[in-house]
Amino acid sequence: MPTKVVVGTQWGDEGKGKIIDILASQADVVVRSQGGNNAGHTVESNGEVYKLHLIPSGILYPNTTCLIGCGVVIDPQDILKEIDGLTQRGVNCGSLKIDPRAHVIMPWHRVLDGLSEKALGGAQIGTTGRGIGPCYMDKYERCGIRIYDLVHEDIFRKKAAAVGALKNKIITKIYDGEALDVDAVIEEYIGYAKRLAPFVADVSVLTYNAIKEGKEVLFEGAQATLLDIDVGTYPYVTSSHPVAGGCPLGAGVGPTVIEEVIGVAKAYTTRVGMGPFPTELNDETGDTIRNRGNEFGTTTGRPRRTGWFDAVIMRHAVRTGGLTCLAINKFDTLSDLGDLKVCVAYKKPDGDMIYEYPADIDELANCEPVYETVPGFSGDLSGCKSFEELPQACKDYIAYLEKQVGCPIKMVGVGPSRDQNLVR
Repeated sequence: MPTKVVVGTQWGDEGKGKIIDILASQADVVVRSQGGNNAGHTVESNGEVYKLHLIPSGILYPNTTCLIGCGVVIDPQDILKEIDGLTQRGVNCGSLKIDPRAHVIMPWHRVLDGLSEKALGGAQIGTTGRGIGPCYMDKYERCGIRIYDLVHEDIFRKKAAAVGALKNKIITKIYDGEALDVDAVIEEYIGYAKRLAPFVADVSVLTYNAIKEGKEVLFEGAQATLLDIDVGTYPYVTSSHPVAGGCPLGAGVGPTVIEEVIGVAKAYTTRVGMGPFPTELNDETGDTIRNRGNEFGTTTGRPRRTGWFDAVIMRHAVRTGGLTCLAINKFDTLSDLGDLKVCVAYKKPDGDMIYEYPADIDELANCEPVYETVPGFSGDLSGCKSFEELPQACKDYIAYLEKQVGCPIKMVGVGPSRDQNLVR
C-alpha cells in the first residue's frame, strides 16, 4: 500500500470511517492531520460499533501507530474521555501520539463559539459549539496555547492567565456574557496535562521517518471538501483544510509524500448545518433516504439534510483534492427508489448553465440543479460479496457517475460493515 490520503468529497459524513478502517488494517501508521472533536467516524469492527472523534481509526489495530498532527485542535477533556472509553472496551491506546505543536481548545473557546453564533441570529453558521473556530482563530492570531505549553506547567500557567484575562474581557464587554474563573480553568487543565504528557511526541518526525523506512502510512482526513476554509462553501465551512493538500501540512511533512488520494462520497448527497444545498430533497424521498441511510450526525445526532447525487460538487472535489479514485458508499440506500436523479449542472437565474462549482455562495444559492434521470435498481444489495454480483442497473449507475465526475470508482459500499465494501 503506498502512502495514501482519505478525504471526504461532499459536506462530510460520507462514511470515511469505514474506508479508513479497511485501509488502517493494512497500515503501519495512521495520521490525523486537521479538525477537532467536531468531526466523527463511525467504525464497525468485530460486530462492535465505535464512534471516534479525535483518535485515528487505526487505534482498533494493536500493531498500528496512531498519530495526531500539528494541524489538529484538541480538547483535552474530550480526548481523555475517548481514551478512557476505548480502554474500557479493551482497546489499547498506547500507540497514540500527539504532536506538541497541536493547539488546545480552552473553555473560553467553547463559550465564545456559542456567544458568537447567538449574536449572528438568523445568519448563524451552524457550528457544533465545540470551540473549534475560536481555537483556530487564536492559532492564527498567534495567541493560542499548544500541547507543548499545556504539558509544561510554568509556561501554561503564564500563557493561560494572560489569554484567559483577555478572553474574559471579550466575553463580558462585547457579548455581555459571564466571565470564566481562569484560576479554576488552569488547575483543571493541569490535571489533564499530567495524563496527556505520556502521549506527546513529535509527529512530524515520526511520520517522516515511517515514510523513509518504507512503512505504509495512511493520512486520515476529517470533514470534507465543501467544508474546507478556502475551497468550501464559505462561510458555512470548518476552520481548517480537509482537502488532501491539508493532510501533509497538518502532519508536518511535505506534499511529495502523497502517492494516492481516495475521495469518499455517498451515492447521494447529505449535509449538516446551514448554507445552500442545490439538490436538497424536502419531500418524502428525502425522508426515505434519511431514514434508510440512518442520516444522523455521529457527533451531534442532528438529522442530516439529504439530496440527489451532485456531479458538479464531485468534479470540484476531484479537481481541488487531486483525487486518484473514489470510494462511494450507500448504494444499498437507493435500492427500490425507482428512477434516480443526478445533478449534472446548475442553472443561473439568467438561464446560463454552469458546470463547475461557483466560488460565490450567493451565486450558488440562486442556482437551480439541472438533472438527468438514470434508471434505478432494485433488490437487497447488502449481501453482495463482489462487484460482479451487483444488479446490472446498479453497475450502469456507477459507470454513469464515473463518466460525469471524471474519476474511477474503485470501492462500492453496500452496507455499514467493512465486509460490505466491494473493491473493483
